[in-house]
Amino acid sequence: MPIIEFHLMEGRTAEQKRLLLSAVTDTVVDVLGVRPEQVRILIHNVTPEHFSMAGITAAERMASTPSSGLSGPASLKAAEKGDPQ
Repeated sequence: MPIIEFHLMEGRTAEQKRLLLSAVTDTVVDVLGVRPEQVRILIHNVTPEHFSMAGITAAERMASTPSSGLSGPASLKAAEKGDPQ
């Protein structure tokens, strides 16, 4: 029985999580040859204050990223890429 865990920063929608769970389940079934009922997936939501890269929290990174209309994980993703906003 495969057990998969994701640690995601808060901000993903229920629909995004549903699509992730479905796609991962399908992939595990295809690759490992198990039944969908055997696949277990846990999503742990992490606050931006409890997630860091190189010692800087995601909250700090999001706060220091110039406003572009992006917020939460989208602004962090842009900051990770070094995209000017």
